[in-house]
Amino acid sequence: MISCIAIDDEPLALEVLKKYVQKIYFLELKGTFTNTDEAIQFINRERPELIFLDIQMPDISGIQLAGQIQQYSPAVIFTTAYSEFAVDGFNVDAVDYLVKPIEYERFLKAVYKAKEYLEFVQTRDIANASIFVKSDYQQVKVRLSDIQLIEALDDFIKIYLPDKTLITLMTLKAIQAKLPEKEFVRVHRSYIVPLGKLEVVSRAKVKIGDKEVPIGASYSDSFFALLNGKL
Repeated sequence: MISCIAIDDEPLALEVLKKYVQKIYFLELKGTFTNTDEAIQFINRERPELIFLDIQMPDISGIQLAGQIQQYSPAVIFTTAYSEFAVDGFNVDAVDYLVKPIEYERFLKAVYKAKEYLEFVQTRDIANASIFVKSDYQQVKVRLSDIQLIEALDDFIKIYLPDKTLITLMTLKAIQAKLPEKEFVRVHRSYIVPLGKLEVVSRAKVKIGDKEVPIGASYSDSFFALLNGKL
């Protein structure tokens, strides 16, 4: 699911966006805002992935607001009653712009562009991202893209990498909090797997390289829901 919000000083415009969002299965509307201060507070706290943003706002323009939130790379789709503002929108890396009154077909096209953008950003971030874990009395940098499998062993976990295995004093819950939730999923009380490394999936197990991992009954529904949404 892609979390999204809509910001517009016209309540009727927000109602249109809300109705359209509800038709799209992979969008989850987290809120609508007519007040930019409230919207900014929510954005800083919750970091929605997609923002529908009216350019002509009374206190701060949509262009200015978008410029303040680019550091975490959300997808921004501008809405405006005036097509000449579209150029300004693209100057702050907007995914698309919609001219009011917004037609559903045009809205849908913009949303799919945003979906592709977010998938690209996520892939880029995973390729470059890393975490530090303590192993053998030192902090070791681990690239997320190198993680093959994570296994729990009592109070320790094993992190399988292409050329070695790290053992660290940490719980699965603790390391899961450090990992992107849409890329690393817990399939069993003892295992976390990277979705991008899965080679074979059945109802009872998954396979990564030469390792087979069971799917726990209590994790099955959430795992397959995430998997089906990703593929």
